[in-house]
Amino acid sequence: MMTHRAMSFRRFARDRRGVSAVEFALVAPLMIALYFGCVEISDGVAVDRKVSLTAATLANLVAQSTSLSKTDMDNVLNAASAIVQPYAASNLKMTVSCVSIGNNKNVTTKWSRDAATGGVTAPLTVPQDLKVPGTQLVAAQVAYDYKPIVGYTITGTLTLSDQMFMMPRISAPSYTDGSTKQCS
Repeated sequence: MMTHRAMSFRRFARDRRGVSAVEFALVAPLMIALYFGCVEISDGVAVDRKVSLTAATLANLVAQSTSLSKTDMDNVLNAASAIVQPYAASNLKMTVSCVSIGNNKNVTTKWSRDAATGGVTAPLTVPQDLKVPGTQLVAAQVAYDYKPIVGYTITGTLTLSDQMFMMPRISAPSYTDGSTKQCS
């Protein structure tokens, strides 16, 4: 009886038929987690890149203009928001402003337009290196509320943002929305 059990145990120890299934069961959860993690990261990087492109486009389109009406500004904002496709443009927040830097490097917002409300937003912080006395800048601020598909329970909604400053191409653009607002 003892030798039969010992032989059965030795046969069982040498049997390699189920090793692949056991290895797969151990490695599969890790591989699936890595796959979904790579998908989430690449999707987040793509959205962040589109946010940067949107900010650059918004600043560039406004910096090329010398005068903008409300309709012109709506068209510029709509064109800039089209860049985030195929992601939802409803998660996008955009603001474009024209600021003047005084001789003492004080920044004055001449006009500002928020895409959602159409009104003026919070004060703009201009980096010290860009504060050249007697100049104007066009500033575009873009933020996107990114909600990861799988990792939402871990991270929640992430706000991806970027801002771009550009010198006006010809002259500082004026913006009129019914009242006279001009960057000079």
